[in-house]
Amino acid sequence: MESVPVRCPVCGRDHTYSAPAYPCPCGEPTAPPLLRGAPAVRVTRRSWNDTWVTVRCASCAREDQWPRPELCCPCGTVLRIPVRTAATATAPPEPAAPAHIPLPRTAAHPRPAFHPVTIRTGHDAVSAAGLYLTWLGYRDVGRPGAGPASGIDLRGDGVVARVDSRTHPVPLRAVETLWLNALGASAAGVFFSLTGYAADALARADGVGLPLFVLDLTGTPRPVNGPAEDLVGTGA
Repeated sequence: MESVPVRCPVCGRDHTYSAPAYPCPCGEPTAPPLLRGAPAVRVTRRSWNDTWVTVRCASCAREDQWPRPELCCPCGTVLRIPVRTAATATAPPEPAAPAHIPLPRTAAHPRPAFHPVTIRTGHDAVSAAGLYLTWLGYRDVGRPGAGPASGIDLRGDGVVARVDSRTHPVPLRAVETLWLNALGASAAGVFFSLTGYAADALARADGVGLPLFVLDLTGTPRPVNGPAEDLVGTGA
């Protein structure tokens, strides 16, 4: 799988990034070709047009729109990784292996691969998060009647979750609101964001053990703190 070094321009952390691969309609795993040596760009505001890139399948030469690769730094900064588009690529990239989400260590039987849904609206983001919570092992996940005004977008057996689709990092108050809701419901809290988290929000979530995920536009959640990685590893 192709990987490139990435340095966060905010905190200076160094990362190694590999673009996730998703199946082309022909069935071949396809990933955007990364542009080695180009600096990552900080995402401060989102536009749907800016978050898609044309990628050519190495097997059938079909060109389709794919989400631009992004990385969420532990400092809360979301970075967009430069890619070689289908128009500028000198040669089609080697097909990459599909990205896999770690299976829970305690599961009696391996779970099937998670199948995301493409996010184009806030409604899609909530649906994608609900599917992921069910994949993790939570039962009866659905939308509560009160809606997001209560600080909760999804509720299930033993879990409450918030799905934030704003175009700037999630603030501290939103994380604390979900955590307090989870305490009051004697349930686990899980936060999903499209843009990432402010530094103080990330620090508070680490301190109280609240899992934080970033949703990319394919609908695939990616853990951005230790509690989220633990949840992916063990399941519900």
